[in-house]
Amino acid sequence: MASKLTSKLLQSLIISTLTLIFLYTTFFTINPPFQATPSPPKHSISPQSHCNLFTGKWVFDPTREPIYDSTCPFHRNSWNCLRNQRENMGRINSWKWVPEKCDLSRVDPVGFMGLMRNKRIGFVGDSLNENFLASFLCILRVGDLGAKKWKRKGAWRGAFYPKYNLTVGYHRAVLLAKYQWQPKQSSASGKDESEGTYRVDVDIPADDWVGIADFYDVLIFNTGHWWGYDKFPKQTPLVFYQAGQPILPPLGMLEGYKTVVENMAAYVQREFSRKTIKFWRLQSPRHFHGGEWNQNGSCLFDNPLEESQLDSWFDPNMNGVNKEARQFNQLIRDAIQGTDIRVLDFTHLSEFRADAHPAIWLGKKDAVAVWGQDCMHWCLPGVPDTWVDILSQLIRDSLETR
Repeated sequence: MASKLTSKLLQSLIISTLTLIFLYTTFFTINPPFQATPSPPKHSISPQSHCNLFTGKWVFDPTREPIYDSTCPFHRNSWNCLRNQRENMGRINSWKWVPEKCDLSRVDPVGFMGLMRNKRIGFVGDSLNENFLASFLCILRVGDLGAKKWKRKGAWRGAFYPKYNLTVGYHRAVLLAKYQWQPKQSSASGKDESEGTYRVDVDIPADDWVGIADFYDVLIFNTGHWWGYDKFPKQTPLVFYQAGQPILPPLGMLEGYKTVVENMAAYVQREFSRKTIKFWRLQSPRHFHGGEWNQNGSCLFDNPLEESQLDSWFDPNMNGVNKEARQFNQLIRDAIQGTDIRVLDFTHLSEFRADAHPAIWLGKKDAVAVWGQDCMHWCLPGVPDTWVDILSQLIRDSLETR
């Protein structure tokens, strides 16, 4: 009797267990249990990474103030518009660049240098990259007042930030390619030092930066502001060489520029590590009004230009004195296409800012009489501070998405 009861209980238990298993699997196959959406990877690409920081508008913000002042030791005298008491500096620095479809934050020097700890950043090019550099150095110094002037590896100038073991250097190479004076040969007395040409080896980088391939983690290149007949008149022209031989037929200024930029971009792509973050800054626009720098050209403006005015100032088809920026930019874009060099397109946002150059406030009594107004470089603090905001954000995005 007990045996029969035990057998019935066992059968009931087995049937109940199988029924529960069937119901459980059926229910959760149809209705799977809730699972939290997995968190994105730490270095996922944010929507901010895809926005265009270079298109937008300047918005007046009377509460906006510069990050640094005239006492920064990395100023260059003629750009230190606060110390030189340039008019309207408060207004010049009250304009905020607002990109169309994304936010641009002001750089946080401490946070940025924390990200760049133990790294090196290099600028290579002409005085407009030095103008950029001076802004960069002064902004970062706010986060490390122990910053010291630095020079090494052929760098023209720079700074070292000991709190973060961060080095920022500048290599002056106005054409990027190697160039040197070649006196004219005279049959009577040998070389005539007063006449000659400037030899440009389009495929050889200038000595100032030829050895830096393994030194920097981030590099910013530019060239363009020396590529004009005011710097190299037809009496003492640039003559272009490749593989040690003159290029024939001889190249004009624009063709020579194109050839140099193509060769230098190829050199950077070939010789520099892909781990190095590389940028090429497009042209910084000039704002000479009424003539060239040596023809009483002036930039005594109180406000930025309107967008409707820009083409009349900068479109090459208008043949104005400031037309070369857009002209050179297309050649740069073509040259770096297919490389891992990224574009820093500060041209458009800077075109508006006819009000932000040193103009006649150059820090020296006779400077304007000798050099004319400076409508090429930028007051500091000023427009290059916005360049720094953009550069720092692009570097941060690059590092966080690796």
